[in-house]
Amino acid sequence: MKNTIAERIFDFLKNFPPFDVLEKEQLFQIASQVKVTYVEKGDFVFKQEENPHLHFYIVKDGAIGLYRTMENDQILVDICDEGDVFGLRPLIQNDHYLMSAKANEESILYAISVDLLKEIIKINGKVQKFIIASFSSNIKTPYAKTNNGQLFANVETLETIDSNFSEVRTAEFSKNPITCSKNATIKEAAQIMSSKRVGSILIVENKIPLGIITDKDLRLKIATGLVSIDENVSKIMSSPVITFPKEITIAEAQIAMIKNKVTHLCITANGKPTSELVGILSEHDIVVLHGNNPSVLIKEIKRAKDTEKLKYIKEKASKLLKGYIEQSIPIIFISKIISEINDAITIKAIELSLEEMETQPPVKYGWLALGSQGRKEQLLTTDQDNALVFEDVSKENYKTTKDYFLLLAKKVTNKLHTVGFEYCPANMMASNPNWCLSLTEWKTQFNSWITKPSEDTIMLCTIFFDYNLIYGDKQLVSNMTDSIFKSIHTYEIFLNFLGRNALLNPPPLGFFRQFLVEQDGEHKDQFDLKSRALMPLIDAARLLTLSLDIKDKNNTIARFNKLAKIEPQNADLYLSCIDSFKILLRYRTKQGIKYNDSGRFIELNKLNKSEKLKLKGCFKPIKDIQELLNVRYNLSQMM
Repeated sequence: MKNTIAERIFDFLKNFPPFDVLEKEQLFQIASQVKVTYVEKGDFVFKQEENPHLHFYIVKDGAIGLYRTMENDQILVDICDEGDVFGLRPLIQNDHYLMSAKANEESILYAISVDLLKEIIKINGKVQKFIIASFSSNIKTPYAKTNNGQLFANVETLETIDSNFSEVRTAEFSKNPITCSKNATIKEAAQIMSSKRVGSILIVENKIPLGIITDKDLRLKIATGLVSIDENVSKIMSSPVITFPKEITIAEAQIAMIKNKVTHLCITANGKPTSELVGILSEHDIVVLHGNNPSVLIKEIKRAKDTEKLKYIKEKASKLLKGYIEQSIPIIFISKIISEINDAITIKAIELSLEEMETQPPVKYGWLALGSQGRKEQLLTTDQDNALVFEDVSKENYKTTKDYFLLLAKKVTNKLHTVGFEYCPANMMASNPNWCLSLTEWKTQFNSWITKPSEDTIMLCTIFFDYNLIYGDKQLVSNMTDSIFKSIHTYEIFLNFLGRNALLNPPPLGFFRQFLVEQDGEHKDQFDLKSRALMPLIDAARLLTLSLDIKDKNNTIARFNKLAKIEPQNADLYLSCIDSFKILLRYRTKQGIKYNDSGRFIELNKLNKSEKLKLKGCFKPIKDIQELLNVRYNLSQMM
């Protein structure tokens, strides 16, 4: 007789790591012994400090939050949903759990025997690698090649991935560790720890770390009466300390803590215990970083129930951005992560708004992000730019259909405003009847802009041509894209007008190699980084890709990369434009974070010589790409 329950469990498990690399017989053996568990919302699967279970768990349905209580803070470290494995500690170290697992919603779990998997690990190296990677490093990357579009990677090894994801970036550590001398008493050290409100103190001599005392040492060795509090710190300090250089990654830190059974790592000048102490990295620091990594934020967004939760997550994303910039993470990676989070917030705002509508959408539609969000270059939170396209309907159904989508769009834009995306001052939003149109209306609109170019319509094209489908029907938007390119082909002089617009801002340096600054207005004598440096590159990339019929690229860096492949004779120029764009985008983001604004306008007197030289080095490619446009599109005849 067939075991139909085991077969259903088998069919589920085979889609998720590490079960997807098991032999069929091994997987069926596991499936036939799985214990199915139901957990009510708010109930614990296990609690921190609890002895390990005989099983680990995989989520069948629902969501399990993993929480770490540290220093009176309960930190959400991860959210496990369909296919995620948790409770692996018994497989690696048979001691108490370091986190609590609590159901964020009613959930069904598959409990799998630890002993059974241990036997399989002995003969299946791939499973062993996955378990070690999951337990030690928690690497979860939304961009690994093996993830099939999901936000979790099928990690086989602790390898460095192309995207330099959060767990392989440099860990943030405290640069002001609390210390005492080797001659201090335990009482004096404890008093320092109490006054400074810290859980550890380093014992140093001539800035060299000799040992460490933690709260745990005080509890186990002093509070129990084993050692007198008047003894020297050397009586209870842990020595030697575990040291690493400043460039330690989060994954390395976790592995080192597990391997050495410590909760603190000393950061020294060259990573050796004989060099000068420069900081300390605690297990708490690592847990906080995990609670603010993109994978967790995306999962939190997907399960958010209201805009207040989205606003909270957006604030966490801003802190994540600040940390990435401070640690000099590649700007391409930062752009991908922040754009992914912004898109996820928008999608959730749409889904929450759809729940509030009395009926389902009457026809297919697409929600479009425009401008910097459409190009996936929106790092700092700016105002909204969006639009909506809906499927053509009969004349008698048009008004009710449009009214439906205008109401939906208003709900979405209101939610995005609450989250932190300001309303567009020019009202370029889907809640504006001008930007909530049927497919045919959009085709007509774009065709009019292209065939009857004016200063205003060209400006609109620079915004609307950088659209990206966030939610809805892909084919509908693809149809609209084809129509745009068809219109351009029938009226190619439009490209010349677009080129002329791209040259409206001259190269950022004047004749005497001085920065060209604003001559009047609110930003008089300030340098406009957006208009004079970033936009010329953005405009050039857009124009060139449109003229070469490139439909699948709307990100500036992706556009220049594609151009370099299509036109190898100009590859050096396009690649130098990429380098300049990266530097300028990073610089604008740093300025925005520093002054809590858009980062657009720079006061030159606040720049040092090195910063000015670095910026000037970005300007030559801008001049060169504008010269290329001038020649290619005969723009001198139109100026």
